[in-house]
Amino acid sequence: MDLTLAMVITVVVIALVFDYTNGFHDAANAIATSVSTRALTPRVALAMAAILNFVGAWLGVGVAQTIQELIQIDTAPGQGEGSAHALTIVLAALIGAITWNLITWYFGIPSSSSHALIGGIVGAGIASATTVSWDLLISKVAIPMVLSPAVGFIGAYLLMVIIMWVFRKARPTRVNRGFRLAQTVSAAGMALGHGLQDAQKTMGIIVLALVAGGLHDGNDVPFWVIVAAASAIAAGTYSGGWRIMRTLGRRIIELDPPKGFAAEATAASVLYVMAIGLHAPVSTTHTITSAIMGAGATQRFSAVRWGVAQGIVVAWVVTIPAAATVAALFYFVARIFLP
Repeated sequence: MDLTLAMVITVVVIALVFDYTNGFHDAANAIATSVSTRALTPRVALAMAAILNFVGAWLGVGVAQTIQELIQIDTAPGQGEGSAHALTIVLAALIGAITWNLITWYFGIPSSSSHALIGGIVGAGIASATTVSWDLLISKVAIPMVLSPAVGFIGAYLLMVIIMWVFRKARPTRVNRGFRLAQTVSAAGMALGHGLQDAQKTMGIIVLALVAGGLHDGNDVPFWVIVAAASAIAAGTYSGGWRIMRTLGRRIIELDPPKGFAAEATAASVLYVMAIGLHAPVSTTHTITSAIMGAGATQRFSAVRWGVAQGIVVAWVVTIPAAATVAALFYFVARIFLP
């Protein structure tokens, strides 16, 4: 087995490991609100999320194409040294993303796996003097990165206001019972949206590796790549992310079923619009966390634990540069040992 093929296999395996860590890191995004309001039991919620993450991965490839276009790796098929260098760039991007994922998972911080991956790609690209598509980064990453949590917060706030007005004369116990059932649907929508968004990001990085190794032209996403990415994120989701689930489900705001439904329904809608309409790789974590804050703010602004929220926002800001730094360091170290 030559060096290029060995590196392609290594990068694909590590990409699927990232996809798996994405699943358990972000599993809480889809189910934390439903579990905390007792609409679903944890195991039922995880099983549902895993299945719908798998299904969501088949709903499109637009986000995957955006990911693979973020950097322009220059390598010709059959050029072993050039391919090895290009694959080192992709490998560095993955190491940066996985490292940051594991750090934030350990501390229970709901940071963005999506932006960790993007930070890794940009950091490896800059370190290797590879062309980074800054226009695409701004239009498909930076602007949606700001818009998606803002829309999530405002949308959940407005939806919760409507719910409060419509059911203002209804008995709270009856309302809660009804919205627990409704949360089954909204949680399913979140899980489907998570698969649609996050599994595609891994597909994009695997296609990037295949192109770097001279094994694919990059014009489509192979069937086996879709199956592998969908399976890895589903398996990771089922393994659970309990640390982060506690932060989203309880520490930001004490959720009741109507607030949980408002947050999930809004966040899921944002994910679909961004993925299908704009092909933008937005953060599931940012979107649902902001939506939870928006729904909670209708009770009173002081009901939201802004200290916890502030820590999460800091992690959002730090994620891209932190993952980029790790990726750049790994690239420089790898270049000592690889062609």
